[in-house]
Amino acid sequence: MEKLINDFSFGLFFWQTLIFLLLVFLLRKFAWKPILDAVNEREEGIKNALLSAEIAKRDMQNLKSDNEKLLAEARVERDVILKEAREIKDKIVSEAKEEAQVQAGKMIEQAKAAINSEKNAAMADLKNQVSSLSIEIAEKVLRSELADKASQTKLVEKMLGDVKLN
Repeated sequence: MEKLINDFSFGLFFWQTLIFLLLVFLLRKFAWKPILDAVNEREEGIKNALLSAEIAKRDMQNLKSDNEKLLAEARVERDVILKEAREIKDKIVSEAKEEAQVQAGKMIEQAKAAINSEKNAAMADLKNQVSSLSIEIAEKVLRSELADKASQTKLVEKMLGDVKLN
């Protein structure tokens, strides 16, 4: 340190100070303004980027809330559609059951009518057959009983007696 103090030269100090001041002046005039402008631009860019990020964040929150609202509305609409579909299905099923019951009733009535007509036809046929058999049996019985002349006379007298009584 003593060496620095002993070697001190006022002229050298003056020129170094003058060069330093000149350098500061030149830097201030030509370099500081562009540097400060660049720093200010950078600061403005950062502020704008932060502002844009905040706006984007708010927009994202708005979009998210809108999406949630849309999802909720879609769920409600889906539930309504499903409810309507169930009601329509139940209505169709009940109508089909009613129609099936009506058709079954008609078929039962038709079957009953067919059975009755078949029964009546069978009864008529049976009566015809019974009457034919009865006539045949009566004919055979009468032939066997009226085989001789005395039996025929006796029968005719009995019939004449019945006619007079009435």
